[in-house]
Amino acid sequence: MPRYIIERNFAEQLNVSEDDKIHIKEINDEVGVEWIFSFLSADKRKTYCLYEAPDEESLRKAAERLNIPADVITPVDRIDPAIFA
Repeated sequence: MPRYIIERNFAEQLNVSEDDKIHIKEINDEVGVEWIFSFLSADKRKTYCLYEAPDEESLRKAAERLNIPADVITPVDRIDPAIFA
């Protein structure tokens, strides 16, 4: 399945509760996307999230339903540093 990085900018610091995580997973499952992991900036106002999804529209649909931004969506491929050794 294709992978994407989503850059999200939040007006306030992001704090995700366990209930939030459960709700995110439920919505993602409904639209067919999988949240793999995220990086959170030091000021907790920006995230870079890696997802597997059938397409960008699925990611936008999930973000809209969760009422969270999806400012930049970039298709990505994995490069293993071991190939350069």
